[in-house]
Amino acid sequence: MQSRFRSDRRLTVRMGITLFLLGLLYVGFVAALVAVLKSWVLVVVIVAAVLGAQYWFSDRIALFAMRGRAVERDEYPELHGVVDRLAAMADMPKPVVAVSEMEMPNAFATGRNPDHAVVCVTTGLLRRLEPAELEGVLAHELSHVAHKDVAVITVASFLGVLAGLIVRFAFYSQLFGGRRDQNTMAVLAVVMGVSAAVYALSFLLIRALSRYRELAADRAAALLTGRPSALAAALTKVTGDIARIPTKDLRTAQAFNAFYFTPAFGSEPGISRFFATHPSLEQRLDQLGRISAELGEATAPGAPGRA
Repeated sequence: MQSRFRSDRRLTVRMGITLFLLGLLYVGFVAALVAVLKSWVLVVVIVAAVLGAQYWFSDRIALFAMRGRAVERDEYPELHGVVDRLAAMADMPKPVVAVSEMEMPNAFATGRNPDHAVVCVTTGLLRRLEPAELEGVLAHELSHVAHKDVAVITVASFLGVLAGLIVRFAFYSQLFGGRRDQNTMAVLAVVMGVSAAVYALSFLLIRALSRYRELAADRAAALLTGRPSALAAALTKVTGDIARIPTKDLRTAQAFNAFYFTPAFGSEPGISRFFATHPSLEQRLDQLGRISAELGEATAPGAPGRA
């Protein structure tokens, strides 16, 4: 079913290219492991099992990692009300509504498709935002679900996660595995080299897609709600509050930056800005400012944008 969120052809093309390139990388990675480990059955079974688990259980994994839980309407009636209204405006299935007991103000969406999606907000976000600002954030997250880029990022991140795990396993195996012959050491070295290269390439591809999909979600949310200024206010508020949280308290959350409304960066992100999952705050605000100028007074506050 097609939602009323504004479609983004450039996002669709980028997702297709990213999946194609990662698919080639995936095939090469598996072929290299089979050649080195001499057991294609073992490699294929392990890779398929991990990919399947990440695709089918991504929502549960994300909620568990971020201490989130599904909440009923009687617990958070206002939150459910906003999601109900946005889902109706967008003509899409209502996702599961979840809340994470975290002080960090943020939100994320996960799930393999619109019929199996979860939108989660932190209690820190609920305490800080005005109703119109919260609506903008939730519209942003729902647009990720409607555009299906949540599923693409989930699948795309699989290869990097697997490669990273293999590098760690091989590294610790070398450190604590005792004495090994030269052939075994050579195999481990090749596996680490291939895995490290795959991780680096998948990392760069995912970051490039992630930055564009955030701009696409901002644009779709602003057009659906007709309130780009409310979304801009939420962005400014959340980004400023996160910057005041000590970096040491954000480290666990940073692993999920690609899924967040705003990345969990401390006040001094340093070189990590060059590999960011999100465009800069200035880019996002500039785009929302242009949309606001385009809408002018023609769109009444709260009215949906054109499909």
